[in-house]
Amino acid sequence: MVKIAVVYHSGYGHTEAQAKHVHKGAGSVDGVESVLYKVQDVTEKPEQLNEYDGIIFGSPTYMGSVSAPFKAFMDGTSNLWFKQQWKDKVAAGFTNSGGLAGDKFNTLVQLVTFAAQHSMIWVSLGLLSESLDEKVATGDSTSVNRIGSYLGAMAQSDNVSPDKAPPVGDLKTAELFGKRVAEITLRFTQASLRGQRG
Repeated sequence: MVKIAVVYHSGYGHTEAQAKHVHKGAGSVDGVESVLYKVQDVTEKPEQLNEYDGIIFGSPTYMGSVSAPFKAFMDGTSNLWFKQQWKDKVAAGFTNSGGLAGDKFNTLVQLVTFAAQHSMIWVSLGLLSESLDEKVATGDSTSVNRIGSYLGAMAQSDNVSPDKAPPVGDLKTAELFGKRVAEITLRFTQASLRGQRG
């Protein structure tokens, strides 16, 4: 069984809603087990993530970057980095902010740089924006990848309760993203095992 961890921080519940849909998508793939972790539960012992084949990182975008609790987790992995214990694991990332732009791209860049420091293999979103297609788009809030991100999954949440935001399209994007990462991790892991058998 291939194992994927979805590790996230959420200050107000909106990024948690996104994380749950990433987790749902990853767990929908046969042969993949997805486990959801709040970042505060792994910050003190990040080595518990060593057993996973892939890790999907999620943080809200605060002031144009990852949140402080997520950065504390990143900094806490330095011993793992020194030993390159996450080398060749699959990695991916997602973020959410109140603004449509909100400088979310910078957060994804931080996450991909963090993954590169650990010698991980990054998976992009892999979804064209449905907003580009008049026949598919049903409005900004329901379109897949409505924000037009490609490095990772982005969501935007108005200042309302997490049961009302992120909108349907962003949650569907998160689910499809989780599924993509799981499928690629499964394929990569199986290919690696075949290579080891010679």
